[in-house]
Amino acid sequence: MAASGSKAVSGDIYIDEITATGNLSNFAKPTGVFFNDRSLSSCRKASMSLRNQEPPNRSLVCGYLIFDVTRRNCISNPLDGPWFKNFHTWSSSCYSAGAAPDVSFGGSSSDEQLSKSAASSDQAILGHRTLKLISGSCYLPHPDKEETGGEDAHFICIDEQAIGVADGVGGWADVGVDAGEYARELMSNSVTAIQEEPKGSIDPSRVLEKAHSSTKAKGSSTACIVALTDQGLQAINLGDSGFIVVRDGCTIFQSPVQQHGFNFTYQLESGRAGDLPSSGQVFTIPVAPGDVIVAGTDGLFDNLYNSEVTAVVVHAVRAGLGPQVTAQKIAALARQRAQDRMRQTPFSTAAQDAGFRYYGGKLDDITVVVSFITSTSNG
Repeated sequence: MAASGSKAVSGDIYIDEITATGNLSNFAKPTGVFFNDRSLSSCRKASMSLRNQEPPNRSLVCGYLIFDVTRRNCISNPLDGPWFKNFHTWSSSCYSAGAAPDVSFGGSSSDEQLSKSAASSDQAILGHRTLKLISGSCYLPHPDKEETGGEDAHFICIDEQAIGVADGVGGWADVGVDAGEYARELMSNSVTAIQEEPKGSIDPSRVLEKAHSSTKAKGSSTACIVALTDQGLQAINLGDSGFIVVRDGCTIFQSPVQQHGFNFTYQLESGRAGDLPSSGQVFTIPVAPGDVIVAGTDGLFDNLYNSEVTAVVVHAVRAGLGPQVTAQKIAALARQRAQDRMRQTPFSTAAQDAGFRYYGGKLDDITVVVSFITSTSNG
């Protein structure tokens, strides 16, 4: 659950047992905020469907992954086995690669980066090698929201080599709106937009723009879309979801968090009431075989530091585990930290920096999508 809606109320702090020691009276979101000035570029997202929805026909399975959101879900290859099979183990090869690449940020600065998981296999041709994205995902709804499926959504586009995550803003529940519906519709519309993109040249910014303009549900959501293209990794991120890239046991990239204030994330909303897709940050990242992408919602990144996520990735690779099981392990650790009231977490650190007396994790929906980048020779 991302925090805050279009209107700020007492700083939009929806976390229990936070004692303010500072002044957070002015948290109203400024209107017309643009994180950076850029022309629409490329973007894409895909979908997680609502429960009791019929599976798409076989041709659309390659477009997006669906699964039952009424239960904890860790999904592997959508083309294998039952439609709603939980905790299916799936493995693949992982290769090591060289030094960290140069990174383009679409006119904005950055620190590090992170990512999440759901199963797929896609290809991009770079030089004489074909790079392949092999992905897996795990979704753990907030314990209190399992019946409704929580407010996160995500997708894996297999043929198009794209992944995406979205986190519905939980504050809408105060006015009787399930923001999870907005997040799911946004991701579904992203899948549709991705299928209209040129193969190998998906523009995540353009995809997000199309998806946002087509989404009519009430609510708001963060969004992160990552695609493996002929130019490398292309991505857009808006809000406090995001992704990291791990290489040789180090986090070489992390998408920056976009917030108007503590716990008050950038968010898309139907119409022009929220932030716009043009407020998102756009990234171009050269990648190599052996790189691992971990994308997720704030339920992951509020509870685990980059070093903790990277440690799980390193252990999984050394043990020969695939992205699906890796995603499960990362999500399980994030849930453990979220329920620990004594351990310092990224969220508690941010809360303390903002003047709150807060310790421990933040219980939330947790979405993790992990993608391994592998390669095959073109002959």
